[in-house]
Order: sequence, then C-alpha cells, then structure tokens
Amino acid sequence: MAASSSYTRNQMDILRRYTACDISDALLKLKVPGAGFVSDLNMYAPSDAVTVAPASTVLFAPKGSSPKSRPPSYPEPNIPAASHWADLTQPGTIVVIRQPDGHRNAVCGGIMALRISQCHAKGIVVWGRARDISELKSTGLPIWASGLSTVGAGASCTPWAVQVPITVDGDLLVEPGDLVFSDPINGVVVIPRAKVAQAIDILPKLTTADERVRDDVLGGTTVREAFKKHRGNL
Repeated sequence: MAASSSYTRNQMDILRRYTACDISDALLKLKVPGAGFVSDLNMYAPSDAVTVAPASTVLFAPKGSSPKSRPPSYPEPNIPAASHWADLTQPGTIVVIRQPDGHRNAVCGGIMALRISQCHAKGIVVWGRARDISELKSTGLPIWASGLSTVGAGASCTPWAVQVPITVDGDLLVEPGDLVFSDPINGVVVIPRAKVAQAIDILPKLTTADERVRDDVLGGTTVREAFKKHRGNL
C-alpha cells in the first residue's frame, strides 16, 4: 500500500500552526488510542521546525526469518531480492521504521539516512535503535529513535517489508498514509488518515478554550472553574 499524497497544502499548513500537544488533545477527543503519541523517542538529528508528512513504513524481522517461518502476525515479505529497503523510500514521506523488540543493534545509520534524504523524504522515526549520529545530523532531516547502538542491522535484524501497517509503542498502529507530526520540542504524534479532517476541525476550538482558561487562571480563577466555563462543552 503506497503512502498517501492526497492531503491538501492547506491542511498541512493548518496543522503546522499547532504543537504535538495540541494534536494529541484533539486525538484524545476523537478517541484515538494513546492520543497518537509515540512515547520515549529521542531526537538525534535536531530540526527547528515542525514537520508534517504522510508515513511510509519499513518493517524489520529477526535475522533468519523466512517466508516459511515468518514471525507471528508478520505480513508476507515484499522487498525484492535485488533491492535495498532504503532505495524504496517514497519521496515526501516521514519514514517510520519498526525494529523487533529487544534487539540491541541499530536499524538506521548514516548511510541509510543519507539515502533516505536523497530520496527526498521529510524525516525518519525509528521505533528501535539508530547509530552514526554525526552522519544522521548531516542529512538535515528530523530523525527520532528509541535509542542508540554501535552495531549494524545485520547483527540480528533483516528488512522484511515496506508500506505495510506496523505497530509501535505497544499498540499504536501506523499505516502508510497516516500523518506523522514531528514537533522538535514536544515529540512525535501519528494522526490516522481517517481522523485528519476531524482533528483540523476541532483544533481551533480546543486551543481557543485553552487560551481562555489560561487567561482566567492568570486572573485568579481556579482551574476547576475555568475548565468548566471554557472546556465544559468540548
């Protein structure tokens, strides 16, 4: 399944006005599991600006996996034998990489990040480990990962599939075409494709209510009273 490019420029411009916290507030109201937040990520290649782009996905499997003995719940492998997963990067996307739990090696290093950058991706999120931090920074992309390693992917992982649904951070589903919201200050949030329009609709109401709550609290009103007055109907 290809990552979607069906979002309008206006939608993307609107979303970039907000913070990841604002986005999660909207997704919580829309009953998105975990409010879309990907927890415990570190930004290893910093960016000064919010980046919003559709997700493209890469799934890694434990080394030695094969179509006949694939891990439970894994899809069929789909990376052609003559291809490298980084060369399959879709332009205009944030690449979300899923490493098997418990592995100590990295699945994204400097060369992979360089190739992803040359394919015109907008960023990288690794649910797993990265390495070669100086090289990651040289790409100019926002790059997030759960942790670091000095060990290459081949030690215990093998690339398995691209553009397939993946689950990160426990039970957070990321599907190709969902929007990834990378906020260099507050973190990463995934907006399900089906919730984008609703999130855009509710965001101004939530942020305006919060501004009014803040003003009232500064004026001496209790939080309980301010919330009841301004957020009671949201």
